[in-house]
Amino acid sequence: MLLAIDAGNTNIVFAVFDGAQQKGQWRIATDSRRTSDEYAVWLVSLMAMRGLRPVDVTRSILSSVVPAATFNLAKLCRDHFGTDPMRVGDPSVELGIKNLLRNPREAGADRLVNAVSAGASYPKPLIVVDIGTGTTFDVINADGDFLGGIIAPGPQLALDALHKVAAQLPKVEIVRPEQVIGYGTISAMQSGMFWGYLSMIEGLITRIKAELSPTGTPPVTVVTTGGLGSVFAQATHMIDHIDSELTLRGLRLIYERNATT
Repeated sequence: MLLAIDAGNTNIVFAVFDGAQQKGQWRIATDSRRTSDEYAVWLVSLMAMRGLRPVDVTRSILSSVVPAATFNLAKLCRDHFGTDPMRVGDPSVELGIKNLLRNPREAGADRLVNAVSAGASYPKPLIVVDIGTGTTFDVINADGDFLGGIIAPGPQLALDALHKVAAQLPKVEIVRPEQVIGYGTISAMQSGMFWGYLSMIEGLITRIKAELSPTGTPPVTVVTTGGLGSVFAQATHMIDHIDSELTLRGLRLIYERNATT
C-alpha cells in the first residue's frame, strides 16, 4: 500500500491507498517541532482503527511546503514504515506535465500536485482555486501544463490579522451572512471576509479566463479545493467542481507515473 503525505502550512494530511482505493485519511495540525516518533504514535494508532498495520505500507510519497517539517516526515517513512519516500519537487520525480514558470523552482509542491491531479480529472484549460492558509489560483493550459497563477492570503489568515492589529475588533468565524450589509461589528466583519473574498475569487477568475481563453473557446474549467473551498463554492456559479481529494489523488497519480518508469 501507498502512504501519501501532504504537508501544508496549517495541517498535514496522511492517506493510505490500496491501488486507487483510499483505505484511510487522517490530519494533524502542522507543528515543525513534532518528531518522527510522535507522528508514528499518533498515525499508527489511527491506522490500527482501520485494520491497517505499518507493514502494510510498502511505498510512500511526500509533498511538503513546510521545510522544517519535511525531515521528520521523511524519517517517519523510513524508520516506522521501512520506505524511503518519493518527494515531489525532487528533480528525479517526473510530474508528467511541464512547469512553465520563469523560475520553475518557485512553484510550491502542493500547487504542482494540484495541477497534475486536476489536469488528469477535468477538461482543460483549468483554474484550480485552493482556499486554505493562502488562497492560490493555479492555471493549467490546454496542453495540461502549469502556467503559474496568483497567491493571496487565505480568509482565516486575513481575519486573524485584522483581529490582531485592531484592538476593538473581535475574533469571529467565517460564515455566509444572509445580507451583505452588516448591522453590527461582527456581522460587518463576517460580510467583509465572506462576500469580500468571494468577490475577489470571482473577479480573479474572470480576469484569468480573459487572459487564458480570450474568445471563451475552449471554455475554462474551474475547480476548488482546500479547507474552505466548498464554503465559497456554494455561493457562486463560477466554480464548476468542488474536489476535496484533489491533492491526495495527485500524489497517488505522481507516484504511479514514476513507479512505472
